[in-house]
Amino acid sequence: MATGDIDLLIQLMSKLPGLGPRSARRAALHLIKNREQLLKPLATAMASASQSVKQCSACGNLDTVDPCVICTDARRDSSIICVVEEVADLWALERTAVFKGRYHILGGVLSPLDGIGPEDLSIGGLLNRAGRDAISEVILATSATVDGKATAHYITDRLSECNVTVTALAHGIPVGGELDYLDDGTLSAALRERRKS
Repeated sequence: MATGDIDLLIQLMSKLPGLGPRSARRAALHLIKNREQLLKPLATAMASASQSVKQCSACGNLDTVDPCVICTDARRDSSIICVVEEVADLWALERTAVFKGRYHILGGVLSPLDGIGPEDLSIGGLLNRAGRDAISEVILATSATVDGKATAHYITDRLSECNVTVTALAHGIPVGGELDYLDDGTLSAALRERRKS
């Protein structure tokens, strides 16, 4: 039975996404058994990240500099903003190496049931950027959930006051997806978003 520091380590690790109490126990034991190779470097990296990582004042990204490297990269198209829910969504889009504009992170989605309204997200910051900067297009890359769609609709309404084109990511069949394995919502979206081939 774990006690003291080990128990605290397990409790804290079990709060991480994807780790329950059992997985946290296994991970903690693995770290402790590999103290020199994993535990100490991890502790050092976590302490360093705690001190140096900050939120970008322009877009909301996480970086060691403010504004972040994406916002200060002169090679990126500053006239296009891609709106995402969370930092993880930005990182996912960056992995594709396709989008060459700037980002705006909302910090979540509108969710009246959870008490999350427009004032709880960085929608005001987006509206300021769209009105102040020379923005020509805002791409809404919110999730295809009810809350994600409601958030995109709300932002579209608010951006109608600005002189910007508002677009959204297409939804539908993923590359390599087989129709038989897709859910009804994905198939419906694919049919609605169809285009000439």
